[in-house]
Amino acid sequence: MAENNVLSVNHLSISFGGLRAVDDFSLEIKEGELYGLIGPNGAGKTTVFNLLTGVYKPNEGIIKLGGRDITGLSPIEINKTGIARTFQNIRLFKDLTVLDNVKTALHNRFPYPSIAGILRLPSFFRREKEMTEEAMRLLSVFELDKKADLKASQLPYGKQRKLEIARALATDPKLLLLDEPAAGMNPKETAELMETISFIRKEFKLSILLIEHDMKLVSGICERLTVLNFGRILTEGNTSEVLNNPEVITAYLGE
Repeated sequence: MAENNVLSVNHLSISFGGLRAVDDFSLEIKEGELYGLIGPNGAGKTTVFNLLTGVYKPNEGIIKLGGRDITGLSPIEINKTGIARTFQNIRLFKDLTVLDNVKTALHNRFPYPSIAGILRLPSFFRREKEMTEEAMRLLSVFELDKKADLKASQLPYGKQRKLEIARALATDPKLLLLDEPAAGMNPKETAELMETISFIRKEFKLSILLIEHDMKLVSGICERLTVLNFGRILTEGNTSEVLNNPEVITAYLGE
C-alpha cells in the first residue's frame, strides 16, 4: 500500500445464498481525497460500505485503514480505528435534541468511569462540559448551533442530513463514508451540501468516499470514481474520463 493511502481494499468479495454481491473489489483512497463510488441500483455499493464498516464480514479480501488490517473487526472497533459513515435513510435519534445526537458520538473521545456518572462526581460534570462544547463547535460548522435544543425530528430534511454528518464527524474519523447524502434533497439543498462536503474535507483533513446518484454533485466534487455493476468493477479513474466512458454511459447513465 502506498504510504499516502488512507484506505486500501484488495480483492474483496462476499456472497449471499450463492449470489456474489461483491466480487473481487479493490480500491485505494489517498489521504485527503474525495472519491466517488457509483453504479446502478443493486450494483453492490452499499454492500461495499457495509463491508468497510464491519456490518458484513467478507468471504475474501483484505481491508486496511492507514496500513492497519481491519478486516473482520466489529463496527464499533472499526469506528474507533477511524471510519465513520452516514446512511441512505437518515438514522438519527429523532426524539433526542440536536445537541444530544452529536454528544452520543463523543463518549469514546471523552470517557469517564461509570461510577463518576452514577455519583455525579466532578469528573462527570467536567466531561459533560467538554462534550457539550465540542458538540456545539461541530454544530456551528453546519450552522445548527442555534437549533441545538430542538428535537432532531423538528429539523427540515436537509438539516437532518447535516446533523447526521456532524454526528459522524464527532467520532473523529480519518475516512468518512457518505451513502447517498443528496437523496431527497432539492437543488438548493444539494448545492449547499456540495459546499459543506468540500469544506469539511479541508477543515477536518478528511478522506471521503461517497455513494451518489446525483451526477452534478459527483462531477462537481469527486476527483476519482469507481463504477460498480453487478458487484464487479466496471471501470475506475479520473471523474471526467469515467463519466465519458461509453461502457459507463451504456450500463449506468442511460444515454
